[in-house]
Amino acid sequence: MTLDIADKRAIAPAPQSVPLDAEELKRARAARREAIGRWVLPIVILVLSVYFWDRLCVWNEIPHYILPRPGLVFETLLADWGILSIALINTLKITFGALLIATLGGLGLAVLFTQSKWIEISFFPFAVILQVTPIIAIAPLILIYVDSITAGLLICAWIVAFFPILSNTTLGLNSADHNLQNLFRLYGASRWQTLRFLRLPASMPYFLGGLKIAGGLSLIGAIVAEFVAGSAGSGSGLANQILEASYRLNMPRMFAALILISVTGVLIFLSMNLLSHLLLRKWHESALKREM
Repeated sequence: MTLDIADKRAIAPAPQSVPLDAEELKRARAARREAIGRWVLPIVILVLSVYFWDRLCVWNEIPHYILPRPGLVFETLLADWGILSIALINTLKITFGALLIATLGGLGLAVLFTQSKWIEISFFPFAVILQVTPIIAIAPLILIYVDSITAGLLICAWIVAFFPILSNTTLGLNSADHNLQNLFRLYGASRWQTLRFLRLPASMPYFLGGLKIAGGLSLIGAIVAEFVAGSAGSGSGLANQILEASYRLNMPRMFAALILISVTGVLIFLSMNLLSHLLLRKWHESALKREM
């Protein structure tokens, strides 16, 4: 009786893994410790910080209207969730709306800059002026000149988030390999083909780096704009809730709103990191896994 290939594979001995030497085992243990510590250490430090915050309030008998204990802040977060959740949604609308406009505008203008040096020379200084001018100084003017509060908040947040995407994407488009650009020109590739198959892929890591920065800045721009609008009696975002709570000396609600802003910023950063990892993990050096 003859055995077919499947039977031969079933009775064949399993391939034995090559044992690691002492140096490889040491590097593997160090990598495992680093992977565990990357998640465990921040959690431990956070728990210890909350514990010492609570103990500081107890040991010094600090009243809740000066510094509330973490438990009271958490209770307030749950009790006022109806108010705070609506404010959070309003802030998120401004944040992601501004980030979307900044992404489309920054990417489109960066492409225009690389297609014409004269356009870059003409408009790039204005982008720099917008970036270096403090948003807290020009937000009142924008809110005066723009009738819609929502549009004014979007413009303020967009100004803060726009420049990192423009600057990084322009740098990435210009950093495409010059030898490859000459090769494309030699084979008669059009501007569109060079842009699509060479410059845009080369600029992807730079664009994603700018997007990471812009994600956090769009939240900061939205909060600052809401502070300015809220001081005039308008606005309903988290910044407005902080202002209203400060007028009433409702410190637990202020801390609850601050925690929501911080958690939102962390989630935006993690989302941008995940997006960058998913887009770069298969081909770019910054995201490729190294062999042990």
